[in-house]
Amino acid sequence: MKSNLVNLVNTSNLLVLIPAFNESLNIETVLKELSTYKYNVLVINDGSSDDTYSKARGCGVPVLDLPYNLGVGGALRAGFQHAVRNGFEAIVQIDADGQHPIGHIGDLVRTANETNAHLVLGSRFLGQAKSMELGLIRRSTMKVLARSASKATGTKITDSTSGFRLIRNPLLEKFSLNFASNYLGDTYEALIAAGRSGYRVHEIPAPITDRLNGVSSSSTLKSTGQTLKVLPVALL
Repeated sequence: MKSNLVNLVNTSNLLVLIPAFNESLNIETVLKELSTYKYNVLVINDGSSDDTYSKARGCGVPVLDLPYNLGVGGALRAGFQHAVRNGFEAIVQIDADGQHPIGHIGDLVRTANETNAHLVLGSRFLGQAKSMELGLIRRSTMKVLARSASKATGTKITDSTSGFRLIRNPLLEKFSLNFASNYLGDTYEALIAAGRSGYRVHEIPAPITDRLNGVSSSSTLKSTGQTLKVLPVALL
């Protein structure tokens, strides 16, 4: 495991990143809840064609406005670069659709400080956090991915595709330079890369729920098919 010294994460050196693509129905609700905390926040408007940008700006939150859609991985890399340039020690990623439990960001921070983990993952399948219903095929493939991620990281992983997570330096700096933008590249593959590079990974329960409004840009059938495509790699 990496022996790099890590600094304590606190509200002053933590940046909450919110990649958002056509989330005008949800972004104000998410930002309103976040406003009850003292977090630094950055919305990354990923080339939205709706009024996601104006609604986020209307909430008084900084917005990194990308000229065209890069996908979650590309949007996150832009956010990571912003965080590193501005001296943040860590980021927490949350979705703009309201699925991620903002009240549990503190749990990610506490765990990072207690375990010195470089990446702390919030799992929807761990302990009492189980909160989402998934189809049999998708759940089965995700179990295979989780076993692969557990092997790579040297710790038990139950939710390798979760996007609710904390990433701190020096892993944050590494991801700002090289971060996959393909489907599952920003979650599963990033987890594998972190583990194989010797970074410390820890997982905690997190009650992740269904999106507040609207339909995901990736349908259940499409996401299941894309997940199946990475199985040959996971089974190696």
